[in-house]
Amino acid sequence: MQRLPLHPSLRTTVRVAAGALLAASASAHAFVIGVSEGVSYDVSDAQITARFEPIAEVLSKALKQPVTVKVLNSYNGAREALKQQQVDLAFVHPSHVALGAIKSGQYKAFAWTTGYTDYKVSFLCKEQQPISDWKSVAGKQLVMPDADSITSVITRAMLREQGLQGATAVKVTNTRFQEAVPFYVQNGFAAYGATAASSVVKTWKDGGGKICAESRAVPIKQWLASSKLDAATVSAARDALLGLAQTDAGKRALAASSYVGFVKPSADVEASLMNWLGI
Repeated sequence: MQRLPLHPSLRTTVRVAAGALLAASASAHAFVIGVSEGVSYDVSDAQITARFEPIAEVLSKALKQPVTVKVLNSYNGAREALKQQQVDLAFVHPSHVALGAIKSGQYKAFAWTTGYTDYKVSFLCKEQQPISDWKSVAGKQLVMPDADSITSVITRAMLREQGLQGATAVKVTNTRFQEAVPFYVQNGFAAYGATAASSVVKTWKDGGGKICAESRAVPIKQWLASSKLDAATVSAARDALLGLAQTDAGKRALAASSYVGFVKPSADVEASLMNWLGI
């Protein structure tokens, strides 16, 4: 059967329609949120995904594109994903990983998590008084969580600040989870225990334990946006996050996440912390 040639105007219409379909397909690609919730808490990937999917739904509506959640369950995995810009947006618990991605220029912080902007490490101890002479700490046993956790990174910054550097300055023991830190101090396996988990600190103090040192405040749980994203997209994502408490869908998303909201970040604070944490 002979195919009749298309009229020029019809060919133009076909081309325009095809172009529109391609553009729609391109704009509808799924955005990916990479989520790193730390390594010193016992939480499964499935639990993390369930907590962030409602936020992903809100962001999907704001960005008018599908948004999926990808759990980054190791720090090195998170670093690699950020280095290669495999995720469009990222919720990163360990500040040193987030700040590393910011310093490299691959990501920018566009929100911090309310209630987690002044994360502090506390030194648990049995002493009655705060540490007045840090030289007295030299050579003693200190227990802290995973060596690559933000708690341990802050602890090492505290020790550097007091002139306690090097492998022999303090005898360090690492334990997998923050909840295990008090056990070491209570049973005499360590003179000091470094933790930043508020529940752990509260339980320790309620039981008569003492806090003999505290770090400077560090914001954790930052939201990052890939430098590949245009300003309008980042702005829409930021507005959606900062406005979650203003809508029913947003309130449900916050309830599922266990967070109360998000706030604008400070580039000046980030720059100061990069220097202090040695990033």
